[in-house]
Amino acid sequence: MLDVLFAEHAKALLAYTRTLVNDHHLAEDIVQETLIRAWRHAERLHSTEGSVRGWLLTVARNLAIDWLRSAASRHESVGAEDWDLTLPDHAEAVAASVEAVALLRKLSTEHRAVLLHTYLGGRTAQETARLLGVPVGTVKSRRHYALTVLRANRLRPAP
Repeated sequence: MLDVLFAEHAKALLAYTRTLVNDHHLAEDIVQETLIRAWRHAERLHSTEGSVRGWLLTVARNLAIDWLRSAASRHESVGAEDWDLTLPDHAEAVAASVEAVALLRKLSTEHRAVLLHTYLGGRTAQETARLLGVPVGTVKSRRHYALTVLRANRLRPAP
């Protein structure tokens, strides 16, 4: 899902955020955070009445505004003395996201749906059962077997 979102929307998101913040590297960071939030809230993308791109652009705009307000309210600017600061790296989170997407693709549609609802959507087994139209025991069973498959694939070395 993350790679599809990136392929379809990253270029437009980057162009849009670059015009908002007037900084290519900051715009890239905002696009990355936007896509991470989209992956974390996948259920919102499919439940919104508007377009996916509209949701992504709104998230990117809000992130850009938050950054502009926080920097402007403290009258901060980046100068030569700030270049040696160590900033947190999001590379591990992105790598974990890519790995998670690859692992989720190895699951059946039914197992993947249960995990998306329970773990990413934060729903209970009862809520998930109601949404999927299956018994609660089926949700619990699918969750168990899906996690077993994920653990087994996670422990195998990459080819």
